Amino acid sequence: MLKSKYRKVTTTTLNEELRKKKIIAIWLLIGVFMIVFQIVTGGVTRLTGSGLSMTEWDPIMGAIPPLNDADWQKAFEGYKDIAQFKYINNDFTISDFKFIFFWEWFHRLWARTIGVVFVIPFIYFLVKKYITKEMITPLIILFGLGIAQAFIGWYMVQSGLGDSELVRVSHIRLAVHLLTALGLLAYTLWFALQLLIPQENIVRDSKTRNFFLITLVLLTIQLAYGAFMSGLLAALIAPSWPTMNGYWIPPGMTEMSWLNSQLNVQFIHRLVAYLLFFLVIYGSYKAWKLAKASNAKILKKASLWPMFFVVTQVLLGIFTVISVPHIKRGSFSTYETLAQTHQVVGMLLLISVIVILYLVRGNKSTN
Repeated sequence: MLKSKYRKVTTTTLNEELRKKKIIAIWLLIGVFMIVFQIVTGGVTRLTGSGLSMTEWDPIMGAIPPLNDADWQKAFEGYKDIAQFKYINNDFTISDFKFIFFWEWFHRLWARTIGVVFVIPFIYFLVKKYITKEMITPLIILFGLGIAQAFIGWYMVQSGLGDSELVRVSHIRLAVHLLTALGLLAYTLWFALQLLIPQENIVRDSKTRNFFLITLVLLTIQLAYGAFMSGLLAALIAPSWPTMNGYWIPPGMTEMSWLNSQLNVQFIHRLVAYLLFFLVIYGSYKAWKLAKASNAKILKKASLWPMFFVVTQVLLGIFTVISVPHIKRGSFSTYETLAQTHQVVGMLLLISVIVILYLVRGNKSTN
């Protein structure tokens, strides 16, 4: 009788702990979705040329947009002082300015919203003892990454303000801003997976894991070069496929910077894309075989997603480049839509690789 009662109490306690973990995981996954959407709004901000429209950074009052004509005129005058207005948008009216201002303001507002969605539930979960001691350090790291991301965002914007002659933000700072956002996304996702997926679903195979680690490194490089492509408007230099302006290897590349040249950046971005395509296809096949041999149902499903995303990503990249001639200044049309979708699928590819890395670990003897 006593044993039966003890088992009942233990089972109830265990179920309650699992329930709390699941709630924390759902909260984290909501955060993952919000970070993805934040990166999307960042992409739209970049494609509409809106990133430098807000020339001041006010973490608190900056959440409130201009509310009257005088405020709008003051904000517009601040924009007129920077190089982007002087050399590119000097024909802008106050109406044009309001359009680009909206996207940068919304991008920053959504970042603040993410902060609220993380902080308020965190306090609630802490008071209600949903958060265990093991969760404290990862959550502190998560908050630290979020704060760092905000400062990096402003550091990026500063590159195109003040006395700078840049008409756009630094493409290197843009890449750092994107990669830290993706790092925050990956960290939050990994944390959620730890709470959702039991250890019995983990498969051990060092070779497959190492293969996907290499793939992750290459994918990170590719995402950085995607930011370089965006920051330098490198797609405009060679809007053709499969060749680049009629050349498989454009002449004069060795005479240019591999980091700052539009031509070289696009060439590397294409080259890494082809390499990633074959790596991901082969890696997905390896993961699928491993899942089948191990009877790992979650891994078997997860192994198909990277293959789907990499094929879609390559196709989107091709159509984005060849749609360059159809760009219309001041409008969000075919090129911008394809470019933004290209970025979204790139994020989904990263997420699918992270999931596989979570499900496939190295052999215990080598871990």
